[in-house]
Amino acid sequence: MEQKMLHILQNCKNIREVKQTHLQILIHGLHHSNFILPKLITVSSAFNLLDYAVSIFQNSCCPNVVAYNNMIKCLIGQSHKEALRVYSRMKVSMVEANSFTFTFLLKCFESSEALEDGRVMHGETFKLGFGSSVFVQNSLLSFYANCSEKLHSAFRVFEEMPERDVVSWNSMIGACMNRGEIESAIGLLDKMPERNIVTWNSVVCGLSKAGNMELAHSVFEQMPERNEVSWNSMISGYVRMGDVKVAQSIFDQMPEKTVVSWTAMISGYATTGDLKSAEYIFNHMPVKNVISWNAMISGYVHNHMFDQALCVFHNMLINGKCSPDQATLISVLSACAHLGSLEHGKWVDSYIKKNKYHLSIPLVNASIDMFAKCGDVENAKEVFHHMSKRCVITWTTMVSGLALNGKCREAINLFDQMCLEGTKPDDVVFIAVLSACIHGGLVEEGKRVFDQMVQEFDIKPQIEHYGCMVDLLGRAGKLEEAIRFTERMHLKPNAVIWATLLFCCKIHGNEDLLTSMTEKIMDQEPSNPGYLTLVSNLSASFGRWEDALSFRVAMRQQRTEKVPGCSSIQVGNKVHEFLAKDSRHVQRKEIYRALDSLNGQLKLNPTVL
Repeated sequence: MEQKMLHILQNCKNIREVKQTHLQILIHGLHHSNFILPKLITVSSAFNLLDYAVSIFQNSCCPNVVAYNNMIKCLIGQSHKEALRVYSRMKVSMVEANSFTFTFLLKCFESSEALEDGRVMHGETFKLGFGSSVFVQNSLLSFYANCSEKLHSAFRVFEEMPERDVVSWNSMIGACMNRGEIESAIGLLDKMPERNIVTWNSVVCGLSKAGNMELAHSVFEQMPERNEVSWNSMISGYVRMGDVKVAQSIFDQMPEKTVVSWTAMISGYATTGDLKSAEYIFNHMPVKNVISWNAMISGYVHNHMFDQALCVFHNMLINGKCSPDQATLISVLSACAHLGSLEHGKWVDSYIKKNKYHLSIPLVNASIDMFAKCGDVENAKEVFHHMSKRCVITWTTMVSGLALNGKCREAINLFDQMCLEGTKPDDVVFIAVLSACIHGGLVEEGKRVFDQMVQEFDIKPQIEHYGCMVDLLGRAGKLEEAIRFTERMHLKPNAVIWATLLFCCKIHGNEDLLTSMTEKIMDQEPSNPGYLTLVSNLSASFGRWEDALSFRVAMRQQRTEKVPGCSSIQVGNKVHEFLAKDSRHVQRKEIYRALDSLNGQLKLNPTVL
């Protein structure tokens, strides 16, 4: 009967079958069997039933060393304190530990918080005679490498090992590489009596991640044999350095290209903005996985080609071989948000619900951002209020969304609620709140928030925070106060600050500050076409035609040209792009008539601004 139950356990396909089999084990009185118990614990844990597995173990009568080891193994990555409790019961029950016990126990200790408990286990290994076990000593070495701030303890274990195998050397070399101790790693490599492919890959991968591609290439050339990890480490390293040309050369030499290699090249080209090459690689891939699709979609998003991103997503669904994951959906929602395509955004939202995706915080944040940027602030608020857990990014997204949709005071109230609920604000959320104050013309609230940031939360203002305050004061006509504010800054004001003040001079018709602000801007960024255009236009508006002409001449001589502003909107299945003073659109006459009508209405009722 035991063999039959073991066979059934091994073939369980879901949680329901596991529990049904457990019931049969109880009915037949096999729940204390030292053959059945370890397997039942392992299978329960494999189906994410850890609490169920712990309950089974705690209700067992006399588990043997295999059952104890399996229970400890199931706790790896979960709770090292719970693993210690299992070990303590093992000692009380007089069950003799073996090398597997300590190997699994030490793997439960993954952070500096577990360092002292791990040191106690180190003592236990020597007390019980495992000081000469290379198996246990390798686990100790890995434990110290992962949990200690420095590698002194790991080196000590390594040096005191009576016997070392290739795993010992590889662990020590890998630890050095992970900590950036390249010289120590290379020194160990030179001393190593016998190297395997893992050794070489560890060094190449470590050097690649450290950005030392010259040395990585040198080691790569010395390798007696290479596998896909070796080649992919080199490709990824050059991609990270932005040297796609060399990455392509390595890729071309690769004898058997894997999906990882192809995807790395897609990411490389997308990062450098060469979407044509990325698309070529993507289209020629023999096999694609979800990460390949994500690389192409996110590549388009990061390069502001949002309609193409949606097109690739559409093709992914038609292809049907790979289902979108959370990363796919976050990128797609971002594309919808930037396009202002509420129709597509709602479809993606319904797709998420229909397919019962896990609503992770990043995914829900992307949904809130999409709804807010598409103007559907009520849906954004509904998603926000249904969240059981929120992070500071969630609050920041909602605050920004409210401000973007003109609900500035509500945005500030939401920020205050966040502080009351105990979420610690960061510097980014303060930029969002100060921006809300700018949009709403809420000067006193802005001052209060800025002081709160510095005094209550001890956040040192960055140039962006100062810029927000200068903009807030300047737009409110408090130009002298804004200038005094810049004089008290702990950072040197940049050209953005001065340009903000200059723009505020234009709003309020203040000609007095024009000369001084212009000089400060020209001292810092004399070739910036945007600032040259601003100064030229402002000079012209005050009748300073000679100054305006000189700045325009300077732009021609420097051959600088301001990049015209561009916006886009999706209507139906088509994305419409508009440049400043655009005259290319086929419906330009109707568009300009509508704009003229809107401008007329705004002039008649300026309070709506």
